[in-house]
Amino acid sequence: MGTSGMDIAAARPGEYDDPDPRHGGIRVSTTTSTPPATSPLSRFGWALADSWTITLRDLGHWARRPGTVAVGWLFPVMMVLMFGGLFGGAIGVPGGGGYFDFLIPGMFAMTMLFGLESTMMAVTTDAAKGVTDRFRSMPMSASAVVMGRGIADMLNSVVGLAVMIGAGLLLGWRAEGGLTEALAAVGLLLLLRFALLWVGIYIGLVSGGPEVVTSVQILVWPVGFLSSVFVDPATMPGWLGAIAQWNPLSATATATRRLFDNPGWAGESWIVQNATLMALLWPLLLIAVFLPLSAHRFRRLGG
Repeated sequence: MGTSGMDIAAARPGEYDDPDPRHGGIRVSTTTSTPPATSPLSRFGWALADSWTITLRDLGHWARRPGTVAVGWLFPVMMVLMFGGLFGGAIGVPGGGGYFDFLIPGMFAMTMLFGLESTMMAVTTDAAKGVTDRFRSMPMSASAVVMGRGIADMLNSVVGLAVMIGAGLLLGWRAEGGLTEALAAVGLLLLLRFALLWVGIYIGLVSGGPEVVTSVQILVWPVGFLSSVFVDPATMPGWLGAIAQWNPLSATATATRRLFDNPGWAGESWIVQNATLMALLWPLLLIAVFLPLSAHRFRRLGG
């Protein structure tokens, strides 16, 4: 991506610019000065402006790699077709109903989990190539790199979720619970993604290289399958079903099924009866743990 609209250093006149193509074509400053002391409101505006600049840089990767981005959006659709078409006839739906109606809300939650992988890889790649350190040396908000990454990934997840909803509508899935309930379900899904965003940023910052992240990505699949996304945990061995019930992904999947008024599974355990509450508490807990850890790790980079 060119430098048009992306010249961070331009707002800081008198400094030397280094349009290094290794850093995405962004004009970066070789100075280590910091913005002058200003009011909190001005600093907040400065942070937002810098964050949006980083967001545009990350979104620019979409234009350069449209195939990769499209595959990321369409992969969950392929999984719906595969599981619904190949295995749906052999899987009983709790309380009756079509398997697609049971599966698709769960796959909405699974799509939010898949976003964790792209966050980890993007953060690790930038750190390994020195892009993160380069940005940290610039006279810009210290939080802009992380905030920009987060905004770009959330936008990516919104598009991915929209693609999944469109695919579900084409396959006959419907949100039967009403518009307000549907919007609440989408809100829970994006809250889960926001929480997993900080998990991904932290893992990306501590991993040390893309190779380590590739190994960590393998663990995403057991977390996704050990949940209520594809089957009723009651069909699993007792101890395994208990783990699946307490999986944060299960709480969001169960809550969204209820809000969409789609077929779901019911149980007598506390976690099942309070799935909507846990769909709020699990993400908030993840944010409370991993956001400070990510901020602390980011401050220690290069130290």
